[in-house]
Amino acid sequence: MPVVKFTFERLNKFFPGKKLDDILEIVPFIGVDIEGIDNNAVRIEYNPNRPDFSSDYGIARAIKGLLGIETGIPEFRLSGRSGCAIKVDVSTKQIRPSIVSLVAKNGKLDEETIKQLISMQEDLQNVIGRHRIKASIGVHNLDAIKFPVTYTTVQEDFSFVPLGDSDARTIRHILKELDVGMQYGHILQKTSVYPIIIDAESNVLSFPPIINSNLTKISTATKNIFVEVTANNLTVSEDILSVMAMALFDAGFEIKTVSTHNAGGHKKETPKMNPSYIKVETRYIDRTLGLNLNITDILKCLKKSRLDGKFMSGKIIKCTIPRYRTDIIDRTDLVEEVAVGYGIYNLTATIPSSDLLGKRNYLSATLDIVREVMIGLGMIEVVNFILVSRKINYLLMGIAEPDNLMTAEKTKSIEHEVLRESLIPSLIQTLSHNIHEDYPQKLFEVGKVFERRDRIKEYWNLGVVVAHSKANYTEGKSIVQTFLKTSFGKEVVTKPNVNATLVQGRSSDIIIDGLSVGYIGEITPSVIEQFKLRVPVVAAELNLSQIMSVS
Repeated sequence: MPVVKFTFERLNKFFPGKKLDDILEIVPFIGVDIEGIDNNAVRIEYNPNRPDFSSDYGIARAIKGLLGIETGIPEFRLSGRSGCAIKVDVSTKQIRPSIVSLVAKNGKLDEETIKQLISMQEDLQNVIGRHRIKASIGVHNLDAIKFPVTYTTVQEDFSFVPLGDSDARTIRHILKELDVGMQYGHILQKTSVYPIIIDAESNVLSFPPIINSNLTKISTATKNIFVEVTANNLTVSEDILSVMAMALFDAGFEIKTVSTHNAGGHKKETPKMNPSYIKVETRYIDRTLGLNLNITDILKCLKKSRLDGKFMSGKIIKCTIPRYRTDIIDRTDLVEEVAVGYGIYNLTATIPSSDLLGKRNYLSATLDIVREVMIGLGMIEVVNFILVSRKINYLLMGIAEPDNLMTAEKTKSIEHEVLRESLIPSLIQTLSHNIHEDYPQKLFEVGKVFERRDRIKEYWNLGVVVAHSKANYTEGKSIVQTFLKTSFGKEVVTKPNVNATLVQGRSSDIIIDGLSVGYIGEITPSVIEQFKLRVPVVAAELNLSQIMSVS
C-alpha cells in the first residue's frame, strides 16, 4: 500500500489550534491507516482506490470534513486560460496518444511541498498509471519553457540533458544505461520512435514515460508550474490531472487551463473540473447501513465526506461528486461516504431479530480441519488477494493468457486486475519477498480460485509451496499423501502429467477415487529465475471442493 508522510509541522499548519492526539484519533475514520509515527511525522497508509490521498493536501481535505472544519464540495476555482498551448504530432498516436496539461501560477514551494508533489506524482503514476504503462506525469518550471510546446516523436539517437544529469544523453543511452530507463524502458520496447515534449526553442521538457529534462526542474525558487500527463487513454490522463489540479490549488496556486491542438484539428482546454452526479435512494442507504437517517442527516453526512447533495422527489438524493474523486462510481460508493460522514465509530452492534441458533456449516468446519492439519505438518498459512496481477500469474509463470481471462472492470491497481485461477503464483511471489529469510520455507494457502467455461465457477483450493536447497517431488508427494489421509481418509494415486510451470518427469496429477483433483511437481528453473528465487521449489495444488464432493 502507498504511504504519505505527514509532518507535524504541516499538521499544525492545516489544523491550527487542534491537538495532535485529537487529529490522529480521527485519521483512521477517513479510511486510511497509521503505519507509524516518527519524531516529526506520521506515516499514513492509504488504499490505492483513493488517489486524492496521494498527498497530505488530500488527506487534510478529508479530515477537515470529518472534524466539521470545512464541509461540502471543496473550494476550487479555475483562473481562466493561461494562453499556453500544446501541439500534438500525429506520430504519437500509436505510442501514447493522449496528452493533457495545466498551468499553476503565483505559488510558493518549500522543500516539504516539493516532496509532497514528487511523492504524489510517483503514486499516481504507479496506481492509476499502472507503473507508467498507462500514464506518466511531468512537473516542470513554467518559466523555463517557451510556448507553444510540441508533443512529437524522435529517433533513438536524439539527445538531451536528463533530470539530475549535466551532460546530454541519447535516447538509446537513457534506455540502456540509466536506472530509470532500464526500469521503464520496456514500455517503449515495441516502437522504433520515441515520444518527446519540446518547446518553441526546441528545448526538451520530457521524454515520457521515462524521465524529464533537467532544464525544467522545479525548486523552492519556482513560482509557476507546468504539469503534463501523457497516457494511452484520455480518461486516465484527465483523472490524474484533476487530482494534481486540486492539490496544487490547495497549495495556493492559481490553476489555469492549457489548450491542446491535436493533429486532426481538434482543440480542448484542460483541466476539466466539472463535477459528476449520481442518484441514490434514501431507503437503499438506510437498508445497507442498518440506520434510519432522515434527508437532513444524509445530506450532512455527505457534506462531511466533502461531497454535496440535493433532495429530489421520491426520497431520492442527487449527489454531487467533485472531479478529483475518481473512486466514486455508483450508489454503493455513496453509501460508504455516508457511513464515513456519519462516523464509523457511531455505528453500534445490534442483536439479530431471529430466534434461530446458528450452526457451522460443513464447508467452514472442513476448511478449519484442513488448516489444522497443514499447520501440524509444519506449514505456515498465508492469505493472498483473490484479484491478482496478470504479470505474476501468467508472464512470470510462463503461462499464456487465456482468451476468456476474467478481468476486473475499472480496476485502480495493476496488482489486482484478474480473478486468480490458481493459488501457486501468489505463493511463489510470497517466497520471492522472503529470499533473505531462513530456509526451509513451507507455506500453504486455503482460498478461492475461479474458472470460466460457459459460466464462472468458484472452487476452494489448497496451495502448497516448499522451498529449500533439497526441495523435491518426493517431499511434495509425502506432504500431499499425509494431508489427504489425515484430513479425508483418502489414499493417493499419482499419474505423470505435463504442466508448463513444472519440471517434466518430476510432476504428476493427484487422483482420488478415479478423479483428478490437483497436481504436485517441482517448479521449473525458468520460473524460479523469473521470481529471483535462489533455491528449488516444489508445489502442490488440490481442489478441495472436488475432494469434499466425493468424501
